[in-house]
Amino acid sequence: MSEHEQDGQEREVDLRWADDAEHKEPSARARMLAARWKHNPPGPVPFRPDPDHRSSGRRSPGRRSRSSWISTAVVFGCVAAVIVLLGYINFRAP
Repeated sequence: MSEHEQDGQEREVDLRWADDAEHKEPSARARMLAARWKHNPPGPVPFRPDPDHRSSGRRSPGRRSRSSWISTAVVFGCVAAVIVLLGYINFRAP
């Protein structure tokens, strides 16, 4: 058996040994957060914000927001315009 094959086999045995360990040490980040939260636990954080927090408050109350499909159409329209413009420039080039 060559030396390279033996190193690979040793590495496989080491990885299997590490994976089969009963106690796995937490990562450095997990240890840091546990130490920080021991004295200063984090407050509750909602998974999703309340619906009334969607706007930034800069709009006037009577004004409706633009729907998402209109924004999507504007983006696709701009992309299509750029593609057509580049195609036209490429077509006109000698």
